[in-house]
Amino acid sequence: MATPLSAEPQQVTATALGTWPGEDPVEAARIIRGELGSPHLPFLAELPDRGVGSDALGRTASLLVDLSVDVQPFGWRIVDRPGKDLKRARSALSTDINILADVIGAEDTPAQDIKVQLRGPLSLAAGLHLHNGERALIDYGARRDLAASLAAGAGSYLSRVAAAAPGARIVVQIDEPEIASVLAGTIPTSSGYRTLRSVPGREATEAWQLVIDALRAAGAVEVVVSVPEVEAPFDRILAAGADGIAVPLRALTSRQWEQLAGAAEAGKRLWAGALDVSNPAAALPRVADVVETVWRPWRQLGLAAPTLGGLRVTPSDGLAGHSPSSATAVLTRLTQVADGLNQLALG
Repeated sequence: MATPLSAEPQQVTATALGTWPGEDPVEAARIIRGELGSPHLPFLAELPDRGVGSDALGRTASLLVDLSVDVQPFGWRIVDRPGKDLKRARSALSTDINILADVIGAEDTPAQDIKVQLRGPLSLAAGLHLHNGERALIDYGARRDLAASLAAGAGSYLSRVAAAAPGARIVVQIDEPEIASVLAGTIPTSSGYRTLRSVPGREATEAWQLVIDALRAAGAVEVVVSVPEVEAPFDRILAAGADGIAVPLRALTSRQWEQLAGAAEAGKRLWAGALDVSNPAAALPRVADVVETVWRPWRQLGLAAPTLGGLRVTPSDGLAGHSPSSATAVLTRLTQVADGLNQLALG
């Protein structure tokens, strides 16, 4: 039985958000696992450069139970029966899991943990289209069915990853990049002439809870919801039972920091997007500067240094727009930042 992460001594660790440059899953797995060995958190990479089916939306849609998708000129669409695009997405994911197993099998001391990513139910509904071309987000029944289908498919996915990484504890990152627009009612219709009605906050909480409960039942030891910093609904995410929140730090307001501080004091995890990688051509900031972006607000809120121990540091964004060497350098810098924060935590 997997050991809950909360049972482990707490220290600052590093991970990244999932996307990776290039088309070579073997190279990606070796680099990620080489840079993010224990106590850090390696992840199953998403390689969108491979094309249809390897994008985050298609990859998650391939997990749906009793719902099929294919690609139309306007994007992924829910259809009556599986087609070549869905088969391609499933094949790419199976390849990645098999390669993960091979890479882990060749390691002398595999990492204790592995992370996978899923597109969350609200952003999934915003990205998938119905038969008439409109977004599934427009229809309450479609939103409900998608959340239930995703929850049903989560167990099989985690079982396959567990088989590839024997004994590893599985951490799940639920990505909701569209959540601010979904809750604000600013997602455009297919025509672009109007916007879709906002989804009630309570429904969002219920959808997350459904998926989170299914992931826990399937063996996930930690489930974190990843959101952009703008209008992020931290309270609703935590009410759904998430173990923590992943968010970029670059534009957090004082009020948001206070919410995150309260969550940290209550034992929730903060995955701090402290390393700004929005410009792949820019030089990486110094370790001390990145450490300060976390430590300054932490100290100003009156949080004790030892409470840093529940922190994970991440890039502000995915790394698909970088070169493999640049993305590798990001991982190296993140582990250095984690070391710097651990020194502060130990006083």
